[in-house]
Amino acid sequence: MAEARTAATHAPQIEACASAEEAVARLGALYDGAADALREAVARFVHGGAPPTPEERARFRYPLLRVIHAGDGAPPRTERAYAKLQATGLYETTLTHPAQFRTYLLEQLRPLVSEYGVRLEVGLSEHEIPYPYVLERGDELSHGVVTASDLAQHFPTPALAEVGDEIADGLWDIDEAPARPLALFDAVRVDYSLRRLVHYTGSDWRAVQPWILLTNYHRYVDQFVQWSLGELAREGSPYTRLSLPGGIVVERADAASESAESLMTRSPWHRYQMPAYHLAREDGHGVTLVNIGVGPSNAKTICDHLAVLRPHCWLMVGHCGGLRQSQTIGDYVLAHAYLRQDHILDALVPPEVPIPALAEVQIALQEAAAQVTGEAGELLKRRLRTGTVVTNDDRNWELRWTQERRRFNLSRAIAIDMESGTIAAQGYRLRVPYGTLLCVSDKPLHGEIKLPGAASAFYQRAVGEHLMIGLSALDILRGQKTSLHSRKLRSFDEPPFR
Repeated sequence: MAEARTAATHAPQIEACASAEEAVARLGALYDGAADALREAVARFVHGGAPPTPEERARFRYPLLRVIHAGDGAPPRTERAYAKLQATGLYETTLTHPAQFRTYLLEQLRPLVSEYGVRLEVGLSEHEIPYPYVLERGDELSHGVVTASDLAQHFPTPALAEVGDEIADGLWDIDEAPARPLALFDAVRVDYSLRRLVHYTGSDWRAVQPWILLTNYHRYVDQFVQWSLGELAREGSPYTRLSLPGGIVVERADAASESAESLMTRSPWHRYQMPAYHLAREDGHGVTLVNIGVGPSNAKTICDHLAVLRPHCWLMVGHCGGLRQSQTIGDYVLAHAYLRQDHILDALVPPEVPIPALAEVQIALQEAAAQVTGEAGELLKRRLRTGTVVTNDDRNWELRWTQERRRFNLSRAIAIDMESGTIAAQGYRLRVPYGTLLCVSDKPLHGEIKLPGAASAFYQRAVGEHLMIGLSALDILRGQKTSLHSRKLRSFDEPPFR
């Protein structure tokens, strides 16, 4: 179980809080105190000082949040899909970086207090903070003479056995646990993913925005950076800054003097497996674009880690192979079903489990396509086709066409790629609203392959429009946040937090 953590030397001290605001403030103070104490002890030891005493080490713990629901009176009736309690009793979770998650935490706790009358309790948990998770720069140990094994003798270290998705995957056992889980991910699982995000994307996890576009082609990045600079320079724009891999940040005042080409030259994006670009807004509802590259493994990896930030939505906007003669290169595919042949999630979400299309996302993508292209009705239908997308883990599936043909035909598939089904299944599994709008870049079954000249002309024309459809869809969904987080993604024993 992910809940089995290294116990500290004494029981946690728990204090009652009168409001959600007080609880979140207390959580932040406890975490900051623990992280600062751990950081200072590591720095002292690295520079030849004494290791932490048992009393000091007892401070290196994540804060604990408890919600106690006595069940007095009838449960409230609400159409909201989150901040709901399934039963009376005790709920709890450990937390990391509460100050950065303040808006999210208040959004979850306030309805529980006002509608259910729950009691809130906060204290230090029994679960230690691994020391690498408080070293922000990553080079804090480079000037000392101690080794990793020296540190492991005196400080808490990451243990993969303690990191898991048992709650998200429905594997926790209420009969074995003293409390129900309050959230899908506990503190050590979140910290693990925050560090992975920095590693894979090349940017601070705090820069990631709650509205996410995922793509499998770098040309979308060029278009996104160019569009972002235009937005930052536009008078009245809600956007405030653009963050690129490698720590490059463009503020609104500097946008007019920058160019996409110079920024991409300065950014060491090529050092990172899945570089990410973040356009922040004044209201906190900015957009992140991640170039996840090719393949279901990358798609699963990035979703595993982005999910701990509890984004409002992620959309796949990438290229696909068109499977129908009637399609034209440059047409769009709005996935309403997935034939999942990616295999990477089969043990977690078996292929026979349906991955439903989310109506709010489907409608937003279609409306955005109409807005951006200026087409509607039959004209739009000629360019945007709705149907099943095959997601395959074999890039050379064409070499097995005689074996694949019958299954493709039975599924009525209209397009094929290597990421979309994985991203949708991860959204379903990790309760993040999802959608897919692909652009047909070739038709391998009909002799229309990407030759260099034709491919360049296609990319120049289609990528910018496709990206704008994705961005416009996110604009539409921002106004539908409550309905977007629908009950379709909730399990029978869902934790209260979204």
